[in-house]
Amino acid sequence: MAGTVTMYSTTWCGYCRRLKSQMEREGIAYTEINIEQDPESAAFVEKANGGNQTVPTVLFPDGSTLTNPSLAQVKQKVGA
Repeated sequence: MAGTVTMYSTTWCGYCRRLKSQMEREGIAYTEINIEQDPESAAFVEKANGGNQTVPTVLFPDGSTLTNPSLAQVKQKVGA
C-alpha cells in the first residue's frame, strides 16, 4: 500500500504536518513531495488550485485532487 496517495507539501505547513500524522496513525500510505524543492510539482499544485500553491494538496490514484482535505475525506477517497 506504499504511496497510495501523493501529498504535496512544504516544510513549514502546519496543516501538512497534521494530515501526515493523522494518515500515519490510520495506516494510510502516502508519498510526500515538497513543492519548494520540485518546480514541476509546484506547477501541478498551482494548476490544481487555480494558480495558487495551496498545500496540502493530495493526489489520489484516480487522478483527482483534494486541497487541505480532512482525514475523513482522505479515508473516503482511498476506501479506508
